[in-house]
Amino acid sequence: MSSGHKSTEYRAIPLALLVALQGAVSGASLVVEIVAGRMLAPYVGMSIYTWTSIIAVVLGGFSAGHWWGGRIAEKPADRALALTGWLILAAALTTAIAVQLLYVIAVPVMSADLSAVWTIVLLSAGVFFLPSLFAGIPAPVLSHVAVSSAKNGSGRALGAMFAAGAIGAIGGTLLSGFVFIPWLGTAMTLAIVTVAYGIAGVTLFWLSRQPVRSHAVFSVLALTTLGLAIHSATRPSPCTEESQYYCIRVFDVSQEAGQPVNLMVLDHLSHGTSSRDEPRVMHTEFTAMLDGIARRRMGEGGFAAFFIGGGTYSVPRAWRDYGTGPITVAEIDPAVTRIAQERFWFDPDAVEILHEDARRALLSRPAASYDVIIGDAFGDIAVPQHLITREFFELVHSRLREDGLFVMNVIDFVEQLDALAAIHLTLESVFPSVEIWTEATPPEPGQQRVFVLAAGKSPSDFDAFSAPAPEPKRFAALGRTFADGVLKARNPFVLTDDFAPIDRLLAPR
Repeated sequence: MSSGHKSTEYRAIPLALLVALQGAVSGASLVVEIVAGRMLAPYVGMSIYTWTSIIAVVLGGFSAGHWWGGRIAEKPADRALALTGWLILAAALTTAIAVQLLYVIAVPVMSADLSAVWTIVLLSAGVFFLPSLFAGIPAPVLSHVAVSSAKNGSGRALGAMFAAGAIGAIGGTLLSGFVFIPWLGTAMTLAIVTVAYGIAGVTLFWLSRQPVRSHAVFSVLALTTLGLAIHSATRPSPCTEESQYYCIRVFDVSQEAGQPVNLMVLDHLSHGTSSRDEPRVMHTEFTAMLDGIARRRMGEGGFAAFFIGGGTYSVPRAWRDYGTGPITVAEIDPAVTRIAQERFWFDPDAVEILHEDARRALLSRPAASYDVIIGDAFGDIAVPQHLITREFFELVHSRLREDGLFVMNVIDFVEQLDALAAIHLTLESVFPSVEIWTEATPPEPGQQRVFVLAAGKSPSDFDAFSAPAPEPKRFAALGRTFADGVLKARNPFVLTDDFAPIDRLLAPR
């Protein structure tokens, strides 16, 4: 018997060890996939395009890795295991540099004047393809060894390896979403994955029973990878706080000393600005419109309000200062509320806060009714789909009192207006009157325009008003000619729970 043949069937390796190794590598690779979404969010937000790109890139890497691993599995077992050990160390190295690599390539990619979709695809592929490629190599090698080592029941051994990969993926997904990211952050999570890959590589070298021919290369690679992992884990986070939902960042945008003004950014989008000394002054056009339209419609008396989203709690804070109430806010992320209290001078004791999804909050409180419901959950291409459908607007309508008002902000490109047209049509399928408000200035080419839709039983008895935002600005309602002409020309359709492609409607072309 040749030495090569002996090497191929050199000894039985405990199936349990191979199963554990396969599960660990599979779990670590899925952790990287989930972390990818959080890492890209501060640059391009979270949308269906983000997750589609990440999943496609990672699966593409796994597929190429499985093909490569199948070629390696044809080698003698000891050589195959040793080579796989080197390649899983490459997975550790490319994972360790992911944070720095994203930081390096993000600016040139985002400055290349590409569409949002291509930007997301290039960032995903540039950072996460190689870690997925190298992580996909061990599966066919370990499965081949498991089947070859099985004295009987090779089918069972193969089934156990497939099951280990699936269970490891499930475990990695659960750990990353519920433990690693919310408790440790992305950088520390990737450092843990790097260490896991390193341990897997060492285990593969040990299983191969082959001496490491280049101890110097191995030592340099191992130390470099470990150093990069430690550097990534210990470098300052770009987030003020990284919660289960967002990378929350707070910036001081004060113009004068002693008069603090702070800006909150959730992932890559500004979600509000507040001044410590001027709680009634809105610092963005959409909050100025949400505030101004609702208070002018409701009059000077108190009224019950429900807010979809909290952010900086700028409008609830202003309304409490006016003496308006009661106020209920559905903010899904408790960390956002805490940051609003600590950095945006919001008093949570004056407001009922529900830390849950707004739709669920309205559904679970059928007896509740409000004079005003404020929808403030709109981003660029990162919009909660379930909060812009006919079914949701019907729910909102059922929770409004007689002559109640629903106002929501919409952001769209002035040359497109597909999203605005669809949401306007959807609201009109539920409410008798739907107005479109915006700043009373001509739009600029390529501009993302902020609109506010006001829906109720009847139209407003005013068609324009001025308000500080923070400089004085004038806002006006667009006439029926705009809705019947410009918007209808987009051939809009009603958005439903079954079909609401808001990401496509908002994507810049």
